[in-house]
Amino acid sequence: MDLLKSIKMAAAGMKAQGERMRVISENLANKDSVGRTADEDPYRRKIVTFKNTLDREMNAKKVEVDKITEDKSEFGMKFDPSHPAADEDGYVKTPNVNSLVELMDMKETQRSYQANLKTIEASKRMVAQTLDILR
Repeated sequence: MDLLKSIKMAAAGMKAQGERMRVISENLANKDSVGRTADEDPYRRKIVTFKNTLDREMNAKKVEVDKITEDKSEFGMKFDPSHPAADEDGYVKTPNVNSLVELMDMKETQRSYQANLKTIEASKRMVAQTLDILR
């Protein structure tokens, strides 16, 4: 039964990392999304936070997405006086998305997802080997 518990916990981890990957993809897709006017803010980077929750059925803690929040760091500024979103000094606010940071987060997310997948594969092999022994 503990092997089934490990499969369920790894699946919960995969689900959480899948949601994180979706948010990272959204950040990368909007890294150049600026406002249409000087008063409108550009896209603001989103961050996923996790929490441990007790699964009463399994009597074990598993990871879940806690919330998706906006990164409160400063926007970038780019000098482009011809842009419709430029302020009176000719600067346009740019999203606070750093492609390098997003790509590193993506790599970490992929590795976590793969580790959970390997846990499921190992558990399935152990269950199959146990059934072979019992035959």
